[in-house]
Amino acid sequence: MSFIDKIKERAKANKKTIVLPETADMRTLEAAHKILAEDIADIILIGDKAEIIKRAQGFDLSKARFVDPYNCDKLNEYVALLVELRKKYKLTAEDATELLLTNLLYFGCIMVKAGDADGMVAGADNSSANVLRAALQILKTAPGTKLVSAFFLVVVPNCDMGANGTFIFSDAGLNQSPDSAELAAIAESSAKSFRLLVEEEPIVAMLSHSTKGSAKHPDVDKVIEACRIVNSEHPELKCDGELQTDAAIVPEVAASKAPGSSVAGKANVLVFPDLDAGNIGYKLVQRLAKAEAYGPITQGIAKPVNDLSRGCSPDDIVGVVAITAVQAQELG
Repeated sequence: MSFIDKIKERAKANKKTIVLPETADMRTLEAAHKILAEDIADIILIGDKAEIIKRAQGFDLSKARFVDPYNCDKLNEYVALLVELRKKYKLTAEDATELLLTNLLYFGCIMVKAGDADGMVAGADNSSANVLRAALQILKTAPGTKLVSAFFLVVVPNCDMGANGTFIFSDAGLNQSPDSAELAAIAESSAKSFRLLVEEEPIVAMLSHSTKGSAKHPDVDKVIEACRIVNSEHPELKCDGELQTDAAIVPEVAASKAPGSSVAGKANVLVFPDLDAGNIGYKLVQRLAKAEAYGPITQGIAKPVNDLSRGCSPDDIVGVVAITAVQAQELG
């Protein structure tokens, strides 16, 4: 059974309700059809039901729940909740109403905040910045969270590296230039996410263009310090760096470049030194190795809201919805 099939089975075992706000996008409607057909999650589609059904000809959405913001019995309740959440910024009821009626990302997030949905998936038709802004303004960060970050679950076919070809690439979607403390927080969160989603021991490599002192540069020092922080705060976690990617995942290279490392040659969680490296890295593997890449999956938000690449396929959306449902299960 493939990784994503296992995730789907876990989602089916304790179904959650996921809201999909981008109902003008045909990929979202096709994904909703597939999710409902496979019974992966209960789905809420935001918008006018008649318009959505007309647009979705050929897709069976009969099991979906439709919520039209303009005809929603709970709109006043949602407005009051949003005003309370944004009272520091003196948001008025009038402005809150306009925001919820005109920005479906905010409407979806307020449904999650109110407990009417367990999570949200968007980004096929919206930028990552817009999706995450709505999530952070409404749902806030999870208790004890040092940093909200984003990763991709990358599944490489016919690969014996990582966890049978499964890796987390982090941060590949949110934090542009993390410092040492932020890199450490990303590593810690990514390890937890790997354990939750892959159900195997996380082995974390802090990546660099240098392996164990082969190069000297402040960028290398940043990674070394991040690794030191992780090892100090979480000695139970297998984490090593700085490591080049080949030293992190290829046993033969690891034996030469980093002998004695408990991580080198075995890593399944790859922490990149900055967003450029992480984003470039996952896209190269996705396109050249024909890997499945699910994400960006967020970690550190109080309730799961996950982003999509605007180049995503309907099947990508199905996979991210299943992942979101499993994240929601962890919250109870």
